[in-house]
Amino acid sequence: MKYALVGCGRISPNHIVAALKNNLEIVAICDVVPENMADKADKFDLPESVKRYTDYQEMIEKEKPELVAIATESGKHAKIALNCIEKGCNCIIEKPIALSLSDADAIIEAAERKGVKVCACHQNRFNKSVQQIRKAVEKHRFGRLFYGTAHIRWCRDHEYYDRACWRGTWEQDGGALMNQCIHNIDLLRWMLGDDIIEVIGMTDRLNHPYIEAEDLGIALVRFSNGAYGIIEGTTDIYPKNLEETLYLFGEKGTVKAGGQSVNVIEEWRFADMLDDPEEVKAQFHENPPNVYGFGHTPLYADVIEAIKNNRPPYVDAKAGKRALELVLAIYQSACTGKSVKLPLERCATTDFIGRFS
Repeated sequence: MKYALVGCGRISPNHIVAALKNNLEIVAICDVVPENMADKADKFDLPESVKRYTDYQEMIEKEKPELVAIATESGKHAKIALNCIEKGCNCIIEKPIALSLSDADAIIEAAERKGVKVCACHQNRFNKSVQQIRKAVEKHRFGRLFYGTAHIRWCRDHEYYDRACWRGTWEQDGGALMNQCIHNIDLLRWMLGDDIIEVIGMTDRLNHPYIEAEDLGIALVRFSNGAYGIIEGTTDIYPKNLEETLYLFGEKGTVKAGGQSVNVIEEWRFADMLDDPEEVKAQFHENPPNVYGFGHTPLYADVIEAIKNNRPPYVDAKAGKRALELVLAIYQSACTGKSVKLPLERCATTDFIGRFS
């Protein structure tokens, strides 16, 4: 399967590794900064047959890839995806799928109309720990789910934002919730039933005066099934990343996943006693080298299979929209000081330009 990558920045190595491990034919890479492409080509010893482009539209026209991964700054995801979809390319779109609900809807509509597969790159759904928890949810081992919490306690310093001028801007990124925290926010919504009634949120910019968006977000989420979600996300932790954790509390079960990116089961307690908690904790434990984890490779495998078998990807564009919608609802609630009912009809990060000025 012919594959191309658009965007050769911070996350691109995970995409290249996933493509190589899944035996995709990498025909081209693209970046507006040629040095970024040269760096990745050297790092992964890509052959000279892998063409390099600074214009992704030219790349699509000439190389005609079947699958394109989009790993640019967030604000460009939607435009690039829509252009690729119109050319008949299947897409893997790095999170967030877009920065506005209208763009997310446009991606969903275009993919359905053109008959291509679109995957939102929420790779943590493929963590061994997360998959084990999901099985427990689907088998109703928790009984009634009472509530869940997502904590993302990370550090991002001045140097991080200096390395890319789009980071922390409303037009191209959003803040901590949209960039660093959306993976765990996606997991919380997915585990607790997806269907949300209302959201109450607060956001602030406490420690990064040089960015436009928030570095702290706190929210309470009410689900239609009666469960509640609590979200705490920040990039203000000193002096380095502390943890990313997901808790689920139910009538008959308690689970905690922690580690760098919810890749370790730390608590596993169920009334049915179907498995040994210590064995589960030992078996579903990964130690990735960074917060991106190991999920890109199985995500790619799933998308390839989805294309071949003409089925939806495990994490489709609609799932990407749901994660985006929850973050935007928190932003809207924080801005208005009121609870926000879902579904949202229209909202975008650019609605909040000047929020902390």
